[in-house]
Amino acid sequence: MTFPEDYLHPVGRGAVFIEHQHRHPRVDKSVYIAPTAVLCGEVTVGPHSRVLFGAVLTAEGGPVEVGAHCVLMEHTVLRGSRRHPVRLGDHVLVGPHAHLSGCVIDSNARVATGAMIYNGAHIGSGADVEFGAVVHVNTVVPPETVVPIGWFAGGDPVQLIPPQQWERIAEVMEPLNYRGTVFGVTEAPNEPAMTRIAQRYARALALHRYDENVIPELLGEPSDRV
Repeated sequence: MTFPEDYLHPVGRGAVFIEHQHRHPRVDKSVYIAPTAVLCGEVTVGPHSRVLFGAVLTAEGGPVEVGAHCVLMEHTVLRGSRRHPVRLGDHVLVGPHAHLSGCVIDSNARVATGAMIYNGAHIGSGADVEFGAVVHVNTVVPPETVVPIGWFAGGDPVQLIPPQQWERIAEVMEPLNYRGTVFGVTEAPNEPAMTRIAQRYARALALHRYDENVIPELLGEPSDRV
């Protein structure tokens, strides 16, 4: 099905667009950005995609790239990091309250309400990450795979584990190195890891005090209509 888009209204009226670390959001002229959405830093949104109310797309040192015809529903969070950008292919649907950090989602995939996908994860084309499921760091979910409701996915090759099997989940999680992957922190004697994690994260986030609200760069031409 095709439909015309008239582009009579500016992209993202009322939304917040922020320059962070000298990089600013870039959005196609055909997108819809809801008034309460926030796009911060090196964020790109492709043609005919939709970013709904309360969604936050933030490039914390690494880009966030959204393809064409994607739908990011209410209160979705996409967070790119220096070592792990976020990249969504075309025709990706992300449900409300989903959290995607430093991951790659190939085209035609679905991430359902409340799902969490972490740094270094790769979701293959046509895969489904169901309601409340967790895809751990450095995990590869093959194309057309379904991660069931509330289940844990970890490793490469991936293991799909129900939430009741906590001991098995812990065994899979250990070698995937969550703290090192997400925060770049290793164990040290006589110092809680969380001390270094919090200090390191706080230093990085302090850069936001230099942010500026901006008008997004617009991509595409009005004649590029479906």
